[in-house]
Amino acid sequence: MTEAELKKHLDAAEISPRKIAAAVSGLSDKALRYKPAPNRWSILEILGHLADIEIVYGYRMRQILADKKPVIAPIDQDDWARNLGYMEAAPAELVAVYGLNRHNNLRLLRRLRPGDLDKSAFHPERNRNVTLAELVEMMAGHGTNHLEQIERLTKEAS
Repeated sequence: MTEAELKKHLDAAEISPRKIAAAVSGLSDKALRYKPAPNRWSILEILGHLADIEIVYGYRMRQILADKKPVIAPIDQDDWARNLGYMEAAPAELVAVYGLNRHNNLRLLRRLRPGDLDKSAFHPERNRNVTLAELVEMMAGHGTNHLEQIERLTKEAS
């Protein structure tokens, strides 16, 4: 990944929390809790997922940068959504946690040294090493994917 590509990914990652916050601002409780199907997420669950996955990204990046031969612990995001109380959380708090953790992760990424993006950790679900560069790319696009989902659910709920 070039410096220009890294900057593009970090810029995209930086604006994501603001876009998510704007998309959910003023939504009714009904819209926040609307589920298109029992096994699909509501906007509130998406917000919980964004807040928690940012912690996961942060931990994985730190493993890659600091540990010897790190192994990524897989998660089941649906189990997290079911079992971590996303539906009982305040949307403003979830948005704030997402934004603060993203900010903290970006601070770390902006201090990278040459060669850091090539460092990796073994990902058991993918059965291969995943580089920090790949993780940065995933993180940069993650919010955008969920923003589209939030916009779609908002329309469906009205």
